[in-house]
Amino acid sequence: MNKPVIETKGLTVYYGKHRGVFAVDLTVRQGEVFGFLGPNGAGKTTTQRVLLDVIRPTSGTAAIFGMDCQHDGVAIRQRVGYIPGELALPGMRASAYLDMLVSVRGNHTDPAYRRSLCERLNLDTSRKMREYSRGNKQKVGIVAAFMSKPDLLILDEPTSGLDPLVQQTVLDLVREAKADGRTVFFSSHILSEVQAVCDRVGIIRDGELIKVEKVHDLLARRLHRLRLQFCMPVAPELLQVPGITVIEHNEDQVMVEVQENLDLFMTKVAPQGIVDIETVELSLEEVFLAYYGGGSDHV
Repeated sequence: MNKPVIETKGLTVYYGKHRGVFAVDLTVRQGEVFGFLGPNGAGKTTTQRVLLDVIRPTSGTAAIFGMDCQHDGVAIRQRVGYIPGELALPGMRASAYLDMLVSVRGNHTDPAYRRSLCERLNLDTSRKMREYSRGNKQKVGIVAAFMSKPDLLILDEPTSGLDPLVQQTVLDLVREAKADGRTVFFSSHILSEVQAVCDRVGIIRDGELIKVEKVHDLLARRLHRLRLQFCMPVAPELLQVPGITVIEHNEDQVMVEVQENLDLFMTKVAPQGIVDIETVELSLEEVFLAYYGGGSDHV
């Protein structure tokens, strides 16, 4: 099995009396794209800031590449590309800013690859960044994160402010990083993106990591939906079976969510004459909401 790239044990952060994250045990392995899900305030950004040594944990540990995030932050950051959720850029030209990052980081950047990124994102780096739209500022952050082909990418809402075509380009860049054997920690609230590129997903709720699972297994877990077409109207009482939730009922058409007792349900409705049965694939968003069941007021 691939070695851990990110590993936290009992990671806990308090902001005064308010809890950021609590007892988070997390392992992200080399070469995977790991999705980190949760609404605003659930603890996603807090976790990333600890990994980058922007803030220090109240207790517990965090390591990247086997190095302690507090004691080896400089060495770690040379191998990490990061897109923060809120990008603050100076007023200089984008080309000068990217040159400065190369100089400060001291890591190798292929100029041809950097130009390719700018072309793919349709980014004009000759302009001063204060003239940029929000989307163009985000493109600068993407180029800055990807241009050195880092071993680990930590991406906090990387497609924020981008138009749909550029969003797809960013997802392509994530797939290419994975194909190179690099690791991506992908935090997003756009669940369709997570479903498209991630191997595993962690769901964080009120600062606690409540689930880590393969995306495929998460989608297949617990809930199944069926759409049934009958040759006659179906009485509502026939659909009342424990473990079966009626999502839609329009006379001779029914969609149900199945947790258990499918055999009993089918026995009850079969005399109504089933014309067609269709399995309805659940989106990651629907599964996520089934797990989450609410929002968060925490940092």
